Amino acid sequence: MRGSNPLFALLFVGWTLVAACTGGDAADGPADGAALTQGQTTDTDGPYLLVVNKSSNTLSVVDPVTREEVKTLETGFAPHEVAVSRDGRFAYVTDYGTEGEPGNTVTVVDLEAMGVVETLSIAPHTRPHGVAVAADGTIWVTAEGSSHVLQLDPSSGEILQAVETGQAVTHMVAVAEEAGRVITANIGSGTATIVDPASQSVVAHVETGAGAEGLTVHPDGMRAYVTNRSAGTLVEVDLTTGAITRSMDVGDFPIRVKVRPGGAELLVSNANGNEVVAVDPEGWEILRRLPVGAAPIGILITPDNRIAYVANTQDDKVTVIDLVNWEVAGEILTGDEPDGMAWTG
Repeated sequence: MRGSNPLFALLFVGWTLVAACTGGDAADGPADGAALTQGQTTDTDGPYLLVVNKSSNTLSVVDPVTREEVKTLETGFAPHEVAVSRDGRFAYVTDYGTEGEPGNTVTVVDLEAMGVVETLSIAPHTRPHGVAVAADGTIWVTAEGSSHVLQLDPSSGEILQAVETGQAVTHMVAVAEEAGRVITANIGSGTATIVDPASQSVVAHVETGAGAEGLTVHPDGMRAYVTNRSAGTLVEVDLTTGAITRSMDVGDFPIRVKVRPGGAELLVSNANGNEVVAVDPEGWEILRRLPVGAAPIGILITPDNRIAYVANTQDDKVTVIDLVNWEVAGEILTGDEPDGMAWTG
């Protein structure tokens, strides 16, 4: 919204789940802007970019070639983040809500039928925000309202475990399969919580810095990176020891961080600086900066490591970055307040 303030062992049978998704072709469904109903089908070739629009209560399906929105799917109230099953069949959107009207659901979208097929309740927990898909097909969701991180079976809707972080504003979540850990970033406490899902317990609360929010796991599975928006820093966390190994000043209100495929670079979005910063995680230095739109938050990097998408919440558009030449290659107009994103195909 222009002018708004920037800001998962279970193998289950039923759905074949596993975070790439498939999208649709505009000719196979309703016109742009119309939500498909369950039972309608669409072409699943892709690739497509999925964009959550926080104030439109929608999920946009975008053709990355034409950079046009080809489908719009309705979600729950005030959605924020999206993750996809590894077979590309389903997308999971967290319906965050607001302080006055807190959400408590996860919208499940069938990406073959291009329709909502289920709404999972996390009650009695509220305010689901971060979402990540584990290798076993379960999903991990943060619940800010109760300071928990939840493991859900998306085929049954059952909450398999609920681990209390005890931290303020447990916001983002990531799964580190190699380390056997789940990590959350807790804005209000300025911490990252490391959870052992096998024992369903907290291993450590790591003090990362004021406003801990952005979170990503290195491809080696043993290191996590956290951006602290109020402190203006990026830190590296050893998931084995729970120690902070390195820290740096990275910019004005760093709100998200993503690691590029292969792990050679990190991308950080500075929401108040209206820029994306490239960081070398080995040499631990800032490599480049690139101006983008107003209040950049969500970051998505394509599997081929050539393009990054950055959601500018105050511009209602997504900036397309050519990572090879490190330049803005275009933009995509979406719904109101684009934020979380995922890739299909």
